[in-house]
Amino acid sequence: MQGNPMNIPPVSIAAVKQALIEQYRHPILRRRASMLWGTRGVGKSSIVRQVAEHFQAPLVDLRLTTIEPVDIRGAIYADEHRQQTVWFPPEFLPGPEQPQGILFLDELTAADQRLQISAYSLILDRRVGNYRLPDGWQVIAAGNATFHGAVSHDMGTALADRMFHFNVQTVIDAFLEYALDQDFAPEVMAYLKVRPDKLDDTHSQLANDYLVGASPRGWEDVSHILQSDLSEAGKRLFVQGRIGAANAAEFFGVLREIQAGTDVIALFAASPGPATVALLPGTLDGLYGLLYALLAAATDRERMARALEIVDQLPEIDSPARLPIRESQTLAMELLFQKALERGLEGAVLASPVYRRYTEQRAADAR
Repeated sequence: MQGNPMNIPPVSIAAVKQALIEQYRHPILRRRASMLWGTRGVGKSSIVRQVAEHFQAPLVDLRLTTIEPVDIRGAIYADEHRQQTVWFPPEFLPGPEQPQGILFLDELTAADQRLQISAYSLILDRRVGNYRLPDGWQVIAAGNATFHGAVSHDMGTALADRMFHFNVQTVIDAFLEYALDQDFAPEVMAYLKVRPDKLDDTHSQLANDYLVGASPRGWEDVSHILQSDLSEAGKRLFVQGRIGAANAAEFFGVLREIQAGTDVIALFAASPGPATVALLPGTLDGLYGLLYALLAAATDRERMARALEIVDQLPEIDSPARLPIRESQTLAMELLFQKALERGLEGAVLASPVYRRYTEQRAADAR
């Protein structure tokens, strides 16, 4: 592929996941392969696993850059009785005893072209050699195009015409939802909430001819680094080695501001009123740092109730900066209630006078 020839708009990873779920439900559409295009770390392989888990269906995950052509086609064997050579299919390909599932051909466009021939047979004809893929299996492939800055071989129009194509991009809201579910470091979520353009800087990376840059997968690693017991110097080195020097420098600069303006331990210990207001941050970075730190700390009924009280006092922040207080308060309330539902703490929220006032005000505003 030259340039960016995709004639399809970008879609979020969440939308693609839902589309694949609907495709799997349809017995006819399931027989047509789907191709996920997207930059590294965008979550292509992750959503395929999630679709399989959704249906509790078996998943065969083939990373095509790590196998040889014979691994798919199988081994050739001389049948002396028939006086013919025959192919024995590999054991990882599903047999008749597994009537349905998902066959995932990852890194399709980066694989050796000899291997792609065998993979294309599975996509085009649902068979390779004497092996035939059971009718109930869905084939999903994934890969990068050349304009994603990855090693990629051209895909011909004949093959492309046999597949559904999705131009996958990660949008910040979907990523933050995933980050919350996976208990990312609050500092990472706060930083990306304020600077969503830093989630994936592939285009900037390619323009500057850099090898290392930021990606959704990279930020997940950064979260693990911050949550580790590495020394501060070690954390800086590993973050820099994962997302690049410039990204790391900006991130740690914001991190200092978040940490300076967010003392969650002191806030939980403070009394409601002026003592709490005195500890509230006055910057945008500090505000979102506080929001995600409260979310991470609200792990029991008492802390959940106290987090709601702190959020209730956000409008009392005295800051020369124009801060999105109302939007932050709404986001915090929704995220805290979502976490309460997931952790069985909804009773603490529903019993809170703060939450009752919040819902009453929302109802009044809607009228």
